[in-house]
Amino acid sequence: MPHPYPIREIARQAGVSEATVDRVLNHRGGVRSSTVNDIRQAITDLDRQRSQLRLNGRVFMIDIVMQTPDRFSAAVRTALEHELPSLRPAVVRSRFDFREQGHPAEIAGVLDAIARRGSRGIILKAPEAPEVSAAVLRLSEAGIPVVTLVSDLPFSKRVAYVGMDNRSAGATAAYLVNQWLGERRSRVLVALSRSVFRGEEEREIGFRSAIRERWPDRALAEITDSDGLDSSVYRLALGVLDRHDDIEAVYSIGGGNRAILDAFDTRRRPCRAFIAHDLDRDNRELLQAGRLSAVLYHDLRRDMHRACQIIMQANGALDGPVVTAPAPIQVITPFSIPPEAMT
Repeated sequence: MPHPYPIREIARQAGVSEATVDRVLNHRGGVRSSTVNDIRQAITDLDRQRSQLRLNGRVFMIDIVMQTPDRFSAAVRTALEHELPSLRPAVVRSRFDFREQGHPAEIAGVLDAIARRGSRGIILKAPEAPEVSAAVLRLSEAGIPVVTLVSDLPFSKRVAYVGMDNRSAGATAAYLVNQWLGERRSRVLVALSRSVFRGEEEREIGFRSAIRERWPDRALAEITDSDGLDSSVYRLALGVLDRHDDIEAVYSIGGGNRAILDAFDTRRRPCRAFIAHDLDRDNRELLQAGRLSAVLYHDLRRDMHRACQIIMQANGALDGPVVTAPAPIQVITPFSIPPEAMT
């Protein structure tokens, strides 16, 4: 593992001791394979962030902890790395802990480990659960600010939420689906990854409320607890299509959109309207191919930039109170994909 970094820098990036890094770099053995992988990833992350080391200012080590499908965590990492050079006056360095599935206690354990080793701040997407809120409280007491991303923990001690207004997004999806369906009496499939995520719950509430108010005769079906993973989404989608022969539209809150469309194809069923969230690689390809009708989008790079600024403010590096406002919701068609999403 050739590298130009001091052992201390690698150890801090990986969250391990300098002695452990020394053993791995000198191939002395006795280190778990998972720890070796963490050190390799730390060197990779330092390589990506090397250009920022030329910037003047305080160095902020922040942690990004997320339970989400790989396609979204990859988009978050890319968005943050694009924003790193513009984050003045501080130099922001980042560590990542991403998982597609997990129990809230596992997330709480990760947060407690960060509290023990130290961090300037945490950007968090996690289930709304007592264990997670308790861990956020312990971080707050340790002086480590937490910013929630995309899915909020409003009753925790987080300092701010960054992301779209999820209820408005759900209502917007209801409007779009019904514009596409018109007078057809088609049923709409609402697909969530897990109802324990506040952001997904808020989107569903907004969607169902708008349907009840404006289109009370529109029937709905739901799938959930898939974690947004393609294999689980596909199985659940096949099942709900078999139970309801009138499903002809989808509002996908939790992802796995390619799997949902594969289920429609397998059952030889038409999908006349499909509203999704986020412009990850899968959704860009599906939108450009005409398989998605529209995508509800907010600028993830803007969100990551704002989250880092809030952490700087919480640490006293920037003046002024922490003020947040929901990110604007954009309705994206195949002809209006923003340039920043194409990267």
